[in-house]
Amino acid sequence: MNSAVLLDSMHSEQSRSKFFIRILGQILVATVLLYLASRYLIYWQDWPDLTQSIQTLIGSSEQQENSNLIKSMALLMGYLAVFIFIIIHVYKNPTTTLTDDSNSYRNLVFYIIRFAFWAVFLVGLADTIISLLRVENFLLPLVGEKLNDILGLATKRGLYVHYPLIVLSLFIAWFSRSLGFMWLAFLVVLAEFTIVLTRFIFSYEQAYMGDLVRFWYAALFLFASAYTLYDNGHVRVDVLYARFKPRKKAWVNAIGTLFLGLPVCWTILHYGMGSKQSSLISPIITYEVSQSGYGLYVKYLMAGFLIIFAVTMAIQFVSLFLSSCAYLFGEKDAPMPAGGEH
Repeated sequence: MNSAVLLDSMHSEQSRSKFFIRILGQILVATVLLYLASRYLIYWQDWPDLTQSIQTLIGSSEQQENSNLIKSMALLMGYLAVFIFIIIHVYKNPTTTLTDDSNSYRNLVFYIIRFAFWAVFLVGLADTIISLLRVENFLLPLVGEKLNDILGLATKRGLYVHYPLIVLSLFIAWFSRSLGFMWLAFLVVLAEFTIVLTRFIFSYEQAYMGDLVRFWYAALFLFASAYTLYDNGHVRVDVLYARFKPRKKAWVNAIGTLFLGLPVCWTILHYGMGSKQSSLISPIITYEVSQSGYGLYVKYLMAGFLIIFAVTMAIQFVSLFLSSCAYLFGEKDAPMPAGGEH
């Protein structure tokens, strides 16, 4: 009898622990996505930031206009509503395992990566064609003076060419299940090989050709980082970890993601997007371009690569945290902690 009571008590305690861990994982992911949404509202729609909203609520800041006051309250209520929804959702789905949540976040990361791959592929290709036509003086007779002037402005090209292609990439990524890293690597090699041929055989080289290589090359490494983390492909210095047993590895991964991995991602997001003058948000807002004459107008998008890197790595760290906890709790479908086998 005492053994049965003890087992029931342990099971109940484990269920409560899983409940709070699932809530923690979903809040961590939601906070990252909410932070991105708030950056858009703050920098593009002139909403007050969260600090101003809290100060307004507690009355420690100067009185704001009614419109800003409403926006402040809406921003706070939005955060609160999401967190309440998470608690209710977890409570109403008690059979969902930590492994299920981990797989869901991993799939979200893969979707973001697929979207980013298609975006850089389409934007790079379109911008290269436009730059080629401009350099060779084919664009003006082809599209007319008005459209030629529009495509010569970074803000217009970004608004009317880049952003529609980025939106299109969201839909392509939804139906395409291939991550496309091999294709992107092939495209980088092909673009660099084209430069070598045209430079040394035809004595022809333009700024946009080198810009395209850098654009795709940066995307390849930054977008693939989260998948490499999932696939355990990062270079590791396993002095101690390689000797650990699976449970100890799971503890290291769970603690390491929370106290080492996620803080790095948040440092990138906070310092890169903390204000309009920050290093990642400023180029995007101003449509910053390189100084190389007729090069590609994609430098502002390359600042966004680090944002994609930080977001996908943060979500993948949460996925790793949950899968490690699932192994510690003994879930049947939990993957064994990897690393240090070789």
